[in-house]
Amino acid sequence: MGSLPALDQPLQYEYPTACRDDSVVDDFHGVQISDPYRWLENPDGEEVREFVQKQVQLTDSVLQTCECRPKLGQKLTSLFDHPRYSTPFRRANYYFYFHNTGLQPQSVLYLQDSLEGEAEVLLDPNALSEDGSVSLRTLCVSKDAKFMAYGLSSSGSDWVTINVMHVQNKNVEPHTLSWVKFSSISWTHDSKGFFYSRFPAPKDGESVDAGTETNVNLHHELYYHFLGTDQSHDILCWRDPDHPKYLFEARVTDDGKYVYLNIEEGCSPVNKLYYFDLSKLPSGLEGFRNESSLLPFVKLIDTFEARYQPIANDDTVFTFLTNKDAPKYKLVRVDLKEPNAWTDVISESEKDVLKSACAVNGNQLIVCYLSDVKCVLQVRDLETGSLQHQLPIDIGTVNDISARREDTVVFIGFTSFLTPGIIYQCDLGAQIPDMKVFREIVIPGFDRSEFHVNQVFVPSKDGTKIPMFIVARRGITLDGSHPCLLFGYGGFDVSLTPYFSASRIVLARHLGALFCIANIRGGGEYGEEWHKAGSLAKKQNCFDDFISAAEYLVTAGYTQPRKLCIEGGSNGGLLVGACINQRPDLFGCALAHVGVMDMLRFHKFTIGHAWTSDFGCSDNEEEFQWLIKYSPLHNVHRPWEQHPDKSIQYPATMLLTADHDDRVVPLHSLKHLATMQYVLVTSLDKSPQTNPIIGRIECKAGHGAGLPTQKMIDEAADRYGFMAEMLDAHWID
Repeated sequence: MGSLPALDQPLQYEYPTACRDDSVVDDFHGVQISDPYRWLENPDGEEVREFVQKQVQLTDSVLQTCECRPKLGQKLTSLFDHPRYSTPFRRANYYFYFHNTGLQPQSVLYLQDSLEGEAEVLLDPNALSEDGSVSLRTLCVSKDAKFMAYGLSSSGSDWVTINVMHVQNKNVEPHTLSWVKFSSISWTHDSKGFFYSRFPAPKDGESVDAGTETNVNLHHELYYHFLGTDQSHDILCWRDPDHPKYLFEARVTDDGKYVYLNIEEGCSPVNKLYYFDLSKLPSGLEGFRNESSLLPFVKLIDTFEARYQPIANDDTVFTFLTNKDAPKYKLVRVDLKEPNAWTDVISESEKDVLKSACAVNGNQLIVCYLSDVKCVLQVRDLETGSLQHQLPIDIGTVNDISARREDTVVFIGFTSFLTPGIIYQCDLGAQIPDMKVFREIVIPGFDRSEFHVNQVFVPSKDGTKIPMFIVARRGITLDGSHPCLLFGYGGFDVSLTPYFSASRIVLARHLGALFCIANIRGGGEYGEEWHKAGSLAKKQNCFDDFISAAEYLVTAGYTQPRKLCIEGGSNGGLLVGACINQRPDLFGCALAHVGVMDMLRFHKFTIGHAWTSDFGCSDNEEEFQWLIKYSPLHNVHRPWEQHPDKSIQYPATMLLTADHDDRVVPLHSLKHLATMQYVLVTSLDKSPQTNPIIGRIECKAGHGAGLPTQKMIDEAADRYGFMAEMLDAHWID
């Protein structure tokens, strides 16, 4: 690979010219904002298809020059080719788990009649499409394990179609349920049917290509489906036409007596919680079939002031995980007979965040705390909350606890930066919990002793200490010579905890790169106060934190700006887009996946309205003033015109999106791509912008979920091959 091009010999890229319609101007509270690429919002437009095709051709021409890309593809293929397993779960006398032999497009669902019994395939999603684009998105097995309801997604879309299988003979019911999105599935204990949520079907004459449409998702509804009947006979259990943005989810309690209704309006950690006593229907839900009213839910929590997550119940006595008056969460209890008398079971920790609690073995809890972004597992008494045992786990992430209250044996999924995956089997029937390795994922050729993980705390612009993990080969010299990948998210109460990534291990091993995760504000790493400190009017803190992390990596001698790549997806794509606008001089490369780039119009498409809880909304004048200051689309500029160093340009940038992303619809990336190319290159006779600005647009894929293995490998090889070329990183055998 050659060195970076000299400034007097810039690489030339043939950027397509995109039509600009300067007549499109919106008035935001007296401020005129032009939107010349509004036409890119139409996913069915012929001119949009032409734009995408030309961008694909440009990107392909750039990727063909990336010397490391083929080697990355080969190495990633060999590293992915190893057996992977999920934690098993038990229903009745059966165990269920997912397994992938290595390069299968989708993982396969298996069934066993005991942990030692022979496993048989229950459902293989790979048999449902030739290209692996149909994925299993959700499932629920009835309490008696006779039936399984499962949701299938095509091409990564959030829309799912629910099917029902008879577990014993694997026969699939002829009736399917459509227009299902953002739904759980929960069987009643009589196995006659299940609760699920859906949106209204399109009206007659409306043409909808599910997955590529941009129509706003409104009027979620809760239904009950009876086994063996057509969807048209389902019972409408709850709706709220006065609040079209509400989302509903129903779950039946472990004792089968109650169904509780979770109501959310946005993505903030707050919800309303209603319940209904199923035993009050003498003829069951069948007797309610002809009623014209909704299920008479009782309103336990009817304000959006905190999160309430049910953990267990003993008849009318319920235990909840909540952040009510406890930003780091606590466990509380209430008797439905006295709904105003709440008591604490586990008080809020002074430092650590109570992330989850699982009722097991009758009267015990397994609780997971997050302590400086590392998981801590404990066994506690369900009634008193008192600590019984500390479970021994390494520094890393507990990604699954599989057990119900009736189970004595618990399965715990664990991962870390240097641990591909361990499933522990914990027997709580013993006097001291017995933790043993049930399954461990082993990757041939991966030696964890070659690498080192360090956690540092970086002061942000306002002095707040930001945790950051740094993964690198052992014994590196801090001389600023290393390629570096910095990843972040910072939103929606999401915590970025240590996890294994085969592709990033390849970067460390074969490109000599560092991989870093910055736990910036906006996430949930330190509870709700940390989340709020990076949202709404304080969103700029996210960008300041990420920029401070990047500056630390430079000043500490890990890397230098031209060797530093930043990466993020979804809200993290917004993060990348905002940071390259604010500090283009600090980065050599940027990878923004499925980013929210148009902060003035995001709420107008699919489920975007739910994000106003974190971002605000341009319909509100005060919130418009927050958004316009950092919206990636509206802050692209020519840095050489403002910077004393006239050679400053934007880093090499790849915007990634997919045609079936109906979460953050592709128009965000397409409009941003057209804007960057116009402002930085095509509108100028001679531009200092020699770093490429390209878009990778995937077909038959969505926001990320359900991506077939080969597409994962191809995408990783493309984006990291691009990164290697732009950072002048060389392959090390």
